[in-house]
Amino acid sequence: MPPPPAAIGAAIADIDTPALVLELDAFERNLQRMTFAVRGAGVRLRPHAKSHKCPEIALRQVAAGAVGVCCQKVSEAEAMVEGGIQDVLVSNEVVGGQKLARLARLATRAKIGVCVDDAGNVAELERAARDAAAEIRVLVEINVGADRCGVEPGIPALALAQAVAAAKHLRFAGIQAYHGPAQHLRRVADRQTAIALATRKVRATKTLLEANGIPVETVTGAGTGTFLFEATSRVYSEIQPGSYVFMDADYNANEWSGFPDFEQSLFVLATVMSVPAADRAVVDAGLKASSVDSGLPQVVGRKGIEYAAASDEHGVLRIAPRAAAPRLGEKVRLIPGHCDPTVNLHDWIVCVRGGKVEALWPVAARGAMY
Repeated sequence: MPPPPAAIGAAIADIDTPALVLELDAFERNLQRMTFAVRGAGVRLRPHAKSHKCPEIALRQVAAGAVGVCCQKVSEAEAMVEGGIQDVLVSNEVVGGQKLARLARLATRAKIGVCVDDAGNVAELERAARDAAAEIRVLVEINVGADRCGVEPGIPALALAQAVAAAKHLRFAGIQAYHGPAQHLRRVADRQTAIALATRKVRATKTLLEANGIPVETVTGAGTGTFLFEATSRVYSEIQPGSYVFMDADYNANEWSGFPDFEQSLFVLATVMSVPAADRAVVDAGLKASSVDSGLPQVVGRKGIEYAAASDEHGVLRIAPRAAAPRLGEKVRLIPGHCDPTVNLHDWIVCVRGGKVEALWPVAARGAMY
């Protein structure tokens, strides 16, 4: 890991760039607002660590009331356990002998859960758990509208749950039901409708499993864009929002009526490296500093200046007529289009408060894709 781009106590202007900068005051308010939002709803909070990939943040989420975290990959889960998190759900399918063996070994050190949507995978998971003398919590993932992973609700989910329940080294722990595309429907009413449809599928599947003698301890899912609907459904018992700690340009484009006022806390700090024309400047943050899968970054606090194009190491700023052009060497804050893959591009999160660097947190699970 390269050295951090700043020293503790340094001024923001002295942070080397491009750098991932976290405004601690806003970040801490986001933690508090999520805790308050679900208090009394009867659901557990299990934030998704794929957003931040940082055990330091996960520990703060647990301290704020979370029961543990979610990950998407075994290597992310390993980083979280190494960092002190003792309850991790891999909210994804894990396939392949090496990965399953690592997952089973991890389950001898911490409370580990994983999702399945295939009976053959259940058999492989059972063998890995047996070989490691481990017990692994297993959730059957059902397709509630994302059309990604997950068996269909109803009878297919029941058959898979029965296979899990019959395995000696696995413990059926419930249902995974996450509707990813619903998180980014712009209108609150559209998100609510999508989750209402998903909830009906979950409720029917839960009822079917319980009628066949399979208790459903947990129904888990939800994200930053919809978590209030799952939390108040009386079907979900656990929610998995992740991006709320940071926010990004894509989430900021949603309507948020009735939801907590989560603040933008994460920025990419960039330096103006060239001002070759009156209508154009270039910063040192391109594709290798900020993800563009959900749109280009947005420039903060500079009226008339737009991030217009990105290449590997360059971000081109378009300067409107009569707008004040940035100076060579000036620092510019950018809001990433999508926080999760942007974090994965950086080794360090530079935490600032009151204009100074207060902490440096390693992105320990950066590149943890296997």
